[in-house]
Amino acid sequence: MREKKREQYDVVVIGGGPAGLTAAIYCGRAHLSTLLIEKSLIGGLATYTNEIENYPGFPEGTTGLGLMELFHKQAKKFGVTFKLTDVKTVNLEGETKEVETFRTIYEAKTVIVASGGRPRVTKAKDEEKYLFDKGISFCATCDAAANTGKTVMVIGSGDAAIEEGTFLSKFAKEVIVSVIHDEGKMDCNEIARDAALANPKMTFIWNTVVESFEGEGHLSRVNLKNLKTGDIIPVDVDNCFEFIGYEPNTEIFVDKLPMSQRNYIITNEHMETGIPGVFACGDVREKELKQVATAVGDGAIAGVGAEKYIAETEMFENQLMQKEKVGIIYVYSAIDAPSRELLPMMQEIENAFQGQVKLNVIDQYKGKSLCERLGCDVEPMTVFYTKGGEVVETSTRCDKKSVAEALNKLVATPVEVAL
Repeated sequence: MREKKREQYDVVVIGGGPAGLTAAIYCGRAHLSTLLIEKSLIGGLATYTNEIENYPGFPEGTTGLGLMELFHKQAKKFGVTFKLTDVKTVNLEGETKEVETFRTIYEAKTVIVASGGRPRVTKAKDEEKYLFDKGISFCATCDAAANTGKTVMVIGSGDAAIEEGTFLSKFAKEVIVSVIHDEGKMDCNEIARDAALANPKMTFIWNTVVESFEGEGHLSRVNLKNLKTGDIIPVDVDNCFEFIGYEPNTEIFVDKLPMSQRNYIITNEHMETGIPGVFACGDVREKELKQVATAVGDGAIAGVGAEKYIAETEMFENQLMQKEKVGIIYVYSAIDAPSRELLPMMQEIENAFQGQVKLNVIDQYKGKSLCERLGCDVEPMTVFYTKGGEVVETSTRCDKKSVAEALNKLVATPVEVAL
């Protein structure tokens, strides 16, 4: 079997939706060599939205495809490389990450997971003919205005289905809800249920599931099946909204990234996954609101985080852990007077050793991640001594005599430091 070729990048972004494209834009603009891998369509699910009216900067609205084409163009402007292929597996441990496709293994300093998710579908007959822009939608916030004065159907009775159905009723002429349960029973909270039942624009067809979809090019009828009688109930509609759940595209990350019970990737507010150099953003995350605007925010944070991680890695390896001289790394806090007052003394000691010693100082708060690389729970007034690019001693004894004695054990030519 032919060995796969290897390519190297600073950043590999997995997923080409709004979050991935935004992350790539930020990384490309930071002059990082950036690769974005998308398995199907640049822009992701957003490209299927006919009209986006709530994305800032477009007072007249825009199409999902048009907006994503602008994102794509901007990313290419900043030198981002695009590959339309499927990621088979990843190796995210260690300094160099590996993202493997059918033909190539891409090596990266950082990986940004933006693989998004997909709405659950009913799998009823002919459903695939009408998905997204042909009559079946999954986002009331995106498409409600386009259904002004129309008759729409909502599939589902959970919180999302009933709340989105209620939102749709502000625009649509009629909202018909197909509920799998007996009359009056729903999976949503009681407040949402009571409000929906009292809404004059909302009607409910109980004990039903979708049997099939019909239409000439665009959906015009949903055939429901009564679970108790087996009767088929044809319902003429202009559009249908399915709210029966959402699934993240995280199969290849199982046991490799921290995930919730629903298999969403867990991150902190910095989009960090807990594995150094690996970030996640957009709908693949465990989060409350899935919109283009929130995906863009996530992607911006992840992109900046990747840039910072690479810069700090280079600083850590080339400056803090330099091999040319004996090193002294002093951790202080700008808001801690005793540790701050020792900075001039540390400079005096470096000068006293006449070029044999390299001093680096880290503010505990501004350089938090650097401190974490040195060791967990580093407190101000901690000194790290390095030689040959390795930490050889750690001490909290920061008086002039102790620091001078420690350095004299490491340098080639000991010196006498005036106390």
